[in-house]
Amino acid sequence: MARVLVINPNSSAACSAGIDAAIAPFRFPGGPVLEVVTLAEGPPAIYSWRDWHAVVEPLCRQIAATEADAYVIACASDPGIEAARAVTARPVLGVFRCAVAVAVALGERFGVIAIADASKGRQMAALRSMGLEARLAAEVALNVSMETLLDEQAARARLIAAAREVAAAGAQSVVLGCTGMTHHRPWVEDAVGIPVIEPCQAATAAALGVVLARQGTMTVTV
Repeated sequence: MARVLVINPNSSAACSAGIDAAIAPFRFPGGPVLEVVTLAEGPPAIYSWRDWHAVVEPLCRQIAATEADAYVIACASDPGIEAARAVTARPVLGVFRCAVAVAVALGERFGVIAIADASKGRQMAALRSMGLEARLAAEVALNVSMETLLDEQAARARLIAAAREVAAAGAQSVVLGCTGMTHHRPWVEDAVGIPVIEPCQAATAAALGVVLARQGTMTVTV
């Protein structure tokens, strides 16, 4: 049976549980196995460039040691994606890049909500690599901890305010710029009234498309 390995590159088991809950609707009988794993060597959260670089080698080792049909790096700054692609012939998808791909399919401009100001540089580097930096309407940082984001209520009002800010700047959709924001998505979308894109869901959908197409199980209706 086909398998998609979703790797949380931080060491937070609670964050991994949120990722697993986010992608649960993508599991179906007979479909690819969607497995979420936590990188034990990772920091509690990836806040800085130092954190980003620190997870690259253990992430590559995890991919090289674990057979799968596709891999998803479940951090919204896509750490080590270029290095990871060099250690496997299978597709390696970054959740931020996949979320942005959905955003530009939905409208001309999009916004991003980051966990911290330090995240903006990493996400802008990803946008430049995609040639899409000019389509970013605004990025707003919450400057909160992962623990705060994972709380059901602690960060929700700030998330909604940030989404309204990027919408006011002209964004036609909002990318959640951290996997710790998963459980807030429907609340933010209802409050703001534009699509809110959860990056792990975007990447899992893309990975399923790649794997199913390779298996030849997708059908085309004329």
